[in-house]
Amino acid sequence: MKTIKQLFFLFSLVALVCSCKNENKNTSTTSLPETKTVEKTGQAFITDDEGTPNCLQIAIGSPDHKTLVAAVQAAGVENALVNVGPLTVFAPTDAAFAALPEGTVENLVKPENKATLANILKYHVTPGNLSTSILTKLPKLGQANNQYVQVEVVDGKPVIGGANIIATVKAGNGIVHVIDKVLLPPTE
Repeated sequence: MKTIKQLFFLFSLVALVCSCKNENKNTSTTSLPETKTVEKTGQAFITDDEGTPNCLQIAIGSPDHKTLVAAVQAAGVENALVNVGPLTVFAPTDAAFAALPEGTVENLVKPENKATLANILKYHVTPGNLSTSILTKLPKLGQANNQYVQVEVVDGKPVIGGANIIATVKAGNGIVHVIDKVLLPPTE
């Protein structure tokens, strides 16, 4: 019975994320790097039939996060998203990546830019399990890359570094907030 409830919950979450597509379609397209074959070792690739999906599994299962998953693989930070946590992950959609200047994603996924890409991705992760109601009470968040991102409250909703939260999915190791903008860390 527990497995059936979990499957229903998972399918409901996927449906929620799929239904939150941005209706303002961007006509520019971002060419994704080919998904490389990675050695599937470490805790990022352990699966079971009963647990709630972790932050990485939610991104992998989402049709709107292919660019994020490719970036996580290119940076080699898969295991960071499956740590026990709790973690709060701000997950930009494919449309958010497509809104970056042309060539940005293609440049970041090059092997020589792995450290820069990892820094950007870590800027999307906060320790803790922070719901939207908690986020509205915080002026800034300490991110996993040791930098801070500002939180504003607009119409009673948290806006993280200028990004709107368009969906929220509970994960086995925290929470995933789907956002409409890629967060870029401040330059030093």
